[in-house]
Amino acid sequence: MSEVFEGHERQYCELSANLSKKCTSVGLLDGEQKKQKISEIKAGIEEAESLLRKMDLEARSLQPNVKAVLLAKLREYKSDLNNVKSAVKRISSANPNMVARDELLESGMADALTVSADQRARLMTTTERLGKSSVRIKDSRATMLETEELGVSILHDLHQQRQSLLHAHTTLHGVDENIGRSKRIMANMSRRMSRNKWIIGGIVVVLVIAIALILYFKLK
Repeated sequence: MSEVFEGHERQYCELSANLSKKCTSVGLLDGEQKKQKISEIKAGIEEAESLLRKMDLEARSLQPNVKAVLLAKLREYKSDLNNVKSAVKRISSANPNMVARDELLESGMADALTVSADQRARLMTTTERLGKSSVRIKDSRATMLETEELGVSILHDLHQQRQSLLHAHTTLHGVDENIGRSKRIMANMSRRMSRNKWIIGGIVVVLVIAIALILYFKLK
């Protein structure tokens, strides 16, 4: 529980007990003493109302589970203070019937104000929950957009890598064709060299035979 609330609560309880004693003793007085005592009681009631307002503000700033308990206590304190006000009116008024009618009207207004305060508290709680839900939705949407941007970036990188692979494949295909042509050229050159070797060998054999014949006929 809040220390601030407990401090105001102690002050209120002391003040309420003091006001109850004064209301009990004022019936024995008369004249100016009675008026002075009633003035003191009314000043104490104003101070008590100020304490209740401070307690109400402090209670509404706390967690929902603690706030509900403190607001229930506040309703009891307000009811006690209304009883003190009614007692002061009965003491200070010469017409009890008018006082009874005013008490009924004030009781109805107090109940209406209590209901209105509870509805306002529930509305504020609902609004707070909606605000938190809206923030979570915005965060989820931002995360979704970031994920979408990341996915688009990954797809773009994959597309570039695919283009690079296609280009490399095309280059390798061209290199393979060039190697094939080179092999065919080398094979043709090899066949020509082999044919030329046989031709040269044949020419050399013919020349050797011709030289041998020439030498044979000369020597003969």
